[in-house]
Amino acid sequence: MFRLPINRTTFRRWRTSFLIFISVLGPGIITANVDNDAGGIYTYSVAGALFGYSLLWTLIPITVALIIVQEMVARMGVVTGKGLADLIREEYGFRTTFILMIMLLLTNWGNTVSEFAGLATGMQLFHVNRFISVPLGAIFVWLLVVRGTYRIVEKVFLAACVFYVTYLISGFLAHPNWKLAAEGTIMPSMRLSTDHLYMIIGLVGTTIAPWMQFYLQAAVVEKGIKLKHYVQSRWDVIIGCIIVDVVAFFIIIACAATIFSSGHQQIKSAADAALALRPLAGTAASAIFALGLINASLFAASILPLSTAYTVCEGLGFESGINKRPHEAPAFYSLYTGLIILGGLAALVLNESRQVPIILFSQVANGILLPIVLIFMLRLCNREDLMGSYRNTRAFNIIAWTTCIVIILLTLLLVISSFMPNYMP
Repeated sequence: MFRLPINRTTFRRWRTSFLIFISVLGPGIITANVDNDAGGIYTYSVAGALFGYSLLWTLIPITVALIIVQEMVARMGVVTGKGLADLIREEYGFRTTFILMIMLLLTNWGNTVSEFAGLATGMQLFHVNRFISVPLGAIFVWLLVVRGTYRIVEKVFLAACVFYVTYLISGFLAHPNWKLAAEGTIMPSMRLSTDHLYMIIGLVGTTIAPWMQFYLQAAVVEKGIKLKHYVQSRWDVIIGCIIVDVVAFFIIIACAATIFSSGHQQIKSAADAALALRPLAGTAASAIFALGLINASLFAASILPLSTAYTVCEGLGFESGINKRPHEAPAFYSLYTGLIILGGLAALVLNESRQVPIILFSQVANGILLPIVLIFMLRLCNREDLMGSYRNTRAFNIIAWTTCIVIILLTLLLVISSFMPNYMP
């Protein structure tokens, strides 16, 4: 008689662990997937359109670094029960925190503009005017957070994550050269030119963004994940980080297989990438790519202002949280509302040519600001009095510090190549 290779006790243990994982699922996967927002999709599209498959290799070290960085903040949230901005204020003072909050506020505003711009351009492909799509999108994301609870909002966000499969479909419909894609993934190539360095910094900045660290830790705390469920929370982070870069991979190869291969390399927005796919990969690939852009833009237009509201209110000591009502956390909801209004207005008032520099610059600004945030994180996560036995291991520190140093060096090279091109190889 056939018998299962596992006994009932083992099966129950696995089932219990899986159910716990489902219960803590959310913060890691949501935070990572929001990274593939309008600005991110545009950056990945440009990478594929301008450089073909040659920058795919960057996704491997970026994924490893993203897992390490995201795991640290999730662990700090579980162990301390406090948000990252809250910890920075307590450990380093109000003045330092205030300056950091201003920098993040400006950067995140630029990112929010890019989300509404992405929504507008994506909807225009379906012949919907931006003066209709942007206000309706702004009202939707505002009502979602202001009228919802954390549990409801999280379920909506998780549902939005499913729609990223559209980019995998677009990638296959583009019929890429899988051999070249494999070579570009496993064989690093790098040129010390301004465009190449700018693109790599943009890829790092759009994949490992400062706002993510603050939002993930705040979401872990608000969800109330306990220390005994830390292992499941860590898997939530790991799976989310892998998914986000798989999606990025397919966006790059879709544009490499079509826009780069055809010689039409200039695109001004993520919607241009979707439009360019139409004659090269078919109407279905173009429409699916555009639907992914709309979903990503609307998704991120909810998360980025929410992340900023969490961060600033935590850092300055104000009440925050979706589970609180507006009269209980007036600063939190006022900041969230203000960012949506200002981001939406900028997307309506500025024409597309003026939006593009804001979108790409915000991604690069993320890459420049990230080392500052990483330094605070690393110092906090190595505090034995704060983290106890859950402080960073040597392996974590090596990878995290290497990530920080590499980003700083890339930024310096970009500055040198921009102002003194004759001194660059």
